[in-house]
Amino acid sequence: MTRLLRLAGVAITAILVACAVTAQRPITDLRPTVILVSLDGFRYDYLDKYHPPALERLAREGVRAKWMTPSFPTKTFPNHYTIVTGLYPEHHGIVENNIWDFGTKFSMSETAQVEDPRWWLGEPIWVTAEKQGQRAASYYWPGSNTPIDGLKPSYTRRYNGKVPNDMRVDKLLEWLDKPVAQRPTMLTLYFSDPDDAGHEFGPDAEETKYAAWAVDGEIKRLMAGLRQRGIDDKVNVIIVSDHGMAAYDQRNAVIMDDYLDLKDKSLADPIVTTSEIWQIFAKPGKEDVIMARLKNIQHATCWRKRDIPERLHYNDSSPRIPPIICSVDEGWYMIEREKFDKDRQAVDFPHTKGGHGYDNKYPEMRATFIARGPAFKRGYVAEAFPNIDVYNLMCKILGLKPAKNDGDPGRVKAILR
Repeated sequence: MTRLLRLAGVAITAILVACAVTAQRPITDLRPTVILVSLDGFRYDYLDKYHPPALERLAREGVRAKWMTPSFPTKTFPNHYTIVTGLYPEHHGIVENNIWDFGTKFSMSETAQVEDPRWWLGEPIWVTAEKQGQRAASYYWPGSNTPIDGLKPSYTRRYNGKVPNDMRVDKLLEWLDKPVAQRPTMLTLYFSDPDDAGHEFGPDAEETKYAAWAVDGEIKRLMAGLRQRGIDDKVNVIIVSDHGMAAYDQRNAVIMDDYLDLKDKSLADPIVTTSEIWQIFAKPGKEDVIMARLKNIQHATCWRKRDIPERLHYNDSSPRIPPIICSVDEGWYMIEREKFDKDRQAVDFPHTKGGHGYDNKYPEMRATFIARGPAFKRGYVAEAFPNIDVYNLMCKILGLKPAKNDGDPGRVKAILR
């Protein structure tokens, strides 16, 4: 009897699902639409390395770039905001995940700071769309829940990493079900799984492969939802990542106390740090002293602001770029001795982890670009291009006049039909 009841339950569930699919009304009045999906930390070669089937299918049926070059520093917030503004971080102001300005520190983990519009310069694609009479929607994207130039997407959510990925996809599909006057034409979606696994286990770990497959399942869910609505060949789906991921051994530590007295506020204050980038706000007249102490640093490069290579587009007049920047070599990280000594007490020390934020010259920092839809060629492999070009591309598809940006529409013209 129990088995019969279970089978009956399965049958009823199948009928309900079938009815739901049947009941889904086709969308017949769709305007040009873009869904921009971020797979955080999905390195450019994960497609060939892990063979996620839904993404491989999109690449076969649409366009795949050999890779997309992230902006420096190869961090999450700077590159997500570059993708949607077409501006280098030196111009849009999000110069790192942690920023110093206005006498205080911006941190990507502090909601009050993230939602304060004074930090966000430039014009993101959702503001461009809203200004020009279209609606936008965002189920997560850095800056999307902040009133930039007084505007947010018509539909948006405050970031919470615990929200199930399935729910994110389903809500985006619900937004597409709205009547044409309320329906968004520019939508964003964000998944962190590849980045989370890559940091914890490294880019070559089995756990990272499963994280890549997990987000692939969400892409499959998204495409199935579009198919149910009869618009899978009418919507332009763009899949990007913000950066890649490189492996590092926990023993590969540059102990910064060996070069600087980090407690001496008379030399520099503040020093804003992540593992790959140290921003040293030298006191007036102290740059020479600090640079002299850093001249023999191993496995890292420290520049005066004026000497940062032009290719990095990180030496403009922005006050948020400090007088001295240290960038660690790939496979290494910078850390204070006290924290390193604490980390060494962990039972699993040392083990391989993953990091990003390195110089964008390293292949391991390269990002992913895949696109499919009526605007794109089919079965086309594009040459690599910088992520500043995605904004103009989306504006072209949506019929929007772009705001001022650093991109070059000519670099991505070949991927369009």
